[in-house]
Amino acid sequence: MVMEQSNNLHSRPKLGTLFKSEPSLFPIGAEDDEVPNRKSSASMASPRCSNSTTTSGEGSPYIMSPWIQASPYIKSPWVINPSMLEADYGQDGLIASIVREEGHIYSLAAAGDLVYTGSDSKNIRVWKDLKEFSGFKTKSGLVKAIIVLGDKVFTGHQDGKIRVWKVSSTTSPSVHKRLGSLPTFKDIIKSSVKPKNYVEVRRNRNVLRIKHFDAVSCMSVNEEVGLLYSGSWDKTLKVWRLADSKCLESIDAHDDVINSVVAGFDSLVFTGSADGTVKVWKRELQGKGTKHFLVQVLLKQENAVTSLAVSRESAVLYCGSSDGLVNLWERDKRLSHGGILRGHKMAVLCLATAGNLVFSGSADGSICVWRREKGGIHKCLSVLTGHTGPVKCLAVEEDDRTSRKTDRKWIVYSGSLDKSVKVWRLSENAPDMKEIKQVG
Repeated sequence: MVMEQSNNLHSRPKLGTLFKSEPSLFPIGAEDDEVPNRKSSASMASPRCSNSTTTSGEGSPYIMSPWIQASPYIKSPWVINPSMLEADYGQDGLIASIVREEGHIYSLAAAGDLVYTGSDSKNIRVWKDLKEFSGFKTKSGLVKAIIVLGDKVFTGHQDGKIRVWKVSSTTSPSVHKRLGSLPTFKDIIKSSVKPKNYVEVRRNRNVLRIKHFDAVSCMSVNEEVGLLYSGSWDKTLKVWRLADSKCLESIDAHDDVINSVVAGFDSLVFTGSADGTVKVWKRELQGKGTKHFLVQVLLKQENAVTSLAVSRESAVLYCGSSDGLVNLWERDKRLSHGGILRGHKMAVLCLATAGNLVFSGSADGSICVWRREKGGIHKCLSVLTGHTGPVKCLAVEEDDRTSRKTDRKWIVYSGSLDKSVKVWRLSENAPDMKEIKQVG
């Protein structure tokens, strides 16, 4: 399985309705709910590596401290075998599998030794060392996107709201308190006075321009300039200033739902949509502020664009689509098309990058691990299998325990619609599939 160095973008059947399968915020107490008691199971498994080449084809916080009292998740639907980590000697492959009998995993975020998971259960769970550490919940419906930035957590929801949470203090890091939402209640009131701040979204319905009126499907942050980007099923890209939570821009970016947004290199922002396009937006100074302008359309096809990721190490943009292909563009070549990665039979729903590695999760239940070699060639190191449903989200963190300068290792978290989160350890120096086959 290798990359095809081609500029030909082939048309494939559309994905259909897979991405729409799931149809003021104060006081906080208004969103309190009890967590239902459900049974669940956890398991470990050995990684399976395919040697065959495939072709494309949710806020009251829980305030109990786990160090002082019993876990607030005594009745949690998530259960992990306590002996799970005992067999982890730093080997590559599958480390753990956490299974939940109800609800699907729609979003993941990793920050150091903490992992955040979002699902359609309205709960955001926080994990530490693969054990339930904390959590918070909301009545807003499923959690479609999670961004962790310092001591703040941003969650994008099906109801079109972006909620902001904060770790209360270093003395009680398990407590997450809701700060509010984007846009703020103050900004909503201020904007609602002027008719020019409204836009018509359908006949006889106007909404404030600074609010998303449909699901927030994706988010990305540019920490250097303090901007948060949110893409939505309402087809708009919104730009938020983190310092004061203000919506600086609302851009009618696409003709269909936005599935992915990523802050890239050189003041660029990339968006991908079900309309089949990948667009490039450039941030420019304008007076005392900034404004984003459309500078290029990298891709225009019949198939939906379903995921985007940027490798900051190699300055490459990766794009997954509903036909199972991963297209890529390189900054060093002025964003010219750099080739196609063929490894999935169905839609590529998520992408992640780490070092020289690229991870693609698909509706076919597999995760392809690619390594970018010198000259821009990509080799498939392995195909991670084990999920029985579409892989919806990925998160990657460096494994500080086993990683070395000469052999960087990464912990990969994969969330699936099979109601599980799997944890993998992978090495950048692993042999590719062809080498594995030859040795065997």
